[in-house]
Amino acid sequence: MKQLGYHKYVTQGGDWGFYITRAIGLLYPDSCLASHINMIRASPPSWSTHPLLALAHATTPYTESEQKGLERSDWFANEGSGYRVIQCTKPQTPGYAITDSPVALLAWIYEKLHDWTDNYPWSDDEILDWISIYWFSTAGTAASFRIYYEATHAKSTGVSRDRTQQFIPTVKLGLSFAPKELTVLPKTWCRTLGPVVYEGEHESGGHFLAHEKPEFIVEDLRAMFGPGGPCAGIVTQ
Repeated sequence: MKQLGYHKYVTQGGDWGFYITRAIGLLYPDSCLASHINMIRASPPSWSTHPLLALAHATTPYTESEQKGLERSDWFANEGSGYRVIQCTKPQTPGYAITDSPVALLAWIYEKLHDWTDNYPWSDDEILDWISIYWFSTAGTAASFRIYYEATHAKSTGVSRDRTQQFIPTVKLGLSFAPKELTVLPKTWCRTLGPVVYEGEHESGGHFLAHEKPEFIVEDLRAMFGPGGPCAGIVTQ
């Protein structure tokens, strides 16, 4: 961003964009002034690090949407995350299959498009567009697997996935909740990530929220950064 001439900026991300956005905020807090995220990974608040949140967590029952969110999170952890385990440990092995066979690539990607959305009506053209991004990539179809391995085998001097899921103090944070995201966590958990200034809760939408419901992302960003929002004019300060 600095090489492009942006010395003060804000970020938005989901999925790997969550981790990348969080890493940017951790490494460049003087430049990255705020972040909005729509896939949220966090842990329950502890008494030692977040005593007020821990008290709220201990005394306030989960809402109905939070309970359903934890059920969705458990489903993904137990039934939907096998791909992540193999991509984190042996990415090259499935990489050969999806490089050799467009059918294997289609199966590998399409199951996610189906399971991770909120009944989104994928057209054939949309599916082929998504698959083509992988198939015609100059880096090769298996290149997308490598980030899983590298992020879980980070050097001690690097930024790990676990660290991005912990408190980052200076970057103002906006959160977006969709019912069919892969992890839908209670708000007390999510507020352990940083100084939360905005929360948007949506009645529909899944993991690919920017594609499924782009109007929801636009709504959140306008509410957070637009006139009257908690981060209005932040990049001009």
